[in-house]
Amino acid sequence: MDESTSTLSLAIGARVKQERQHRGWTLDQLAEAAGVSRRMIVNVEQGAANPSVGTLLRISDALGVGLPALVEPPRPKPIKVTRSGEGAELWSSDQGGRGLLVAGTESPDVVELWDWTLGPGDHHGSEAHAAGTKELLQVQEGAVTVEAGEQVITLEAGDAMTFPGDIPHSYANLGTGPARFILAVFEPGVGSGHRQDTATTAGQDS
Repeated sequence: MDESTSTLSLAIGARVKQERQHRGWTLDQLAEAAGVSRRMIVNVEQGAANPSVGTLLRISDALGVGLPALVEPPRPKPIKVTRSGEGAELWSSDQGGRGLLVAGTESPDVVELWDWTLGPGDHHGSEAHAAGTKELLQVQEGAVTVEAGEQVITLEAGDAMTFPGDIPHSYANLGTGPARFILAVFEPGVGSGHRQDTATTAGQDS
């Protein structure tokens, strides 16, 4: 991991450990609630892992805090400004793609705002999120092919779509140049236990 990724991993690990201990949970209890291995929880808390977005979603929901809360320290201010280049990079590719979580709200009704770049040939798949999750996407540059359930839709710059995030979905750049899109994710009722049935059967995610 590079320095920025390492710093982010350590911050996420500290927050996960803080939230777990605040609830009086053991490592095994959090692992069971999130549907991941105990080793993954240990690695995340130590900042030794670079977990996928799916893994972080399961952990954050099990803790009842939402993904945005894991990537930034608690702040007393109601206003949070993220300057250009300061977003949390939670996904990257060899083709220059990256997924930046740039803003988010606290639980129970969590809204995430992402700035995504896909390099030529990049493909990012996502498992089904919690029941009731909605995603809104607008392409800023290039073209993005979205597969949601059985539907496959290609969006050009300026096009937008809304689709359910509680079904398997993916984003792909089939072009020869970079593609960029803004993504908003709404996940209601984080921490209410509504993800646990799916999380425990989803298997481990690395």
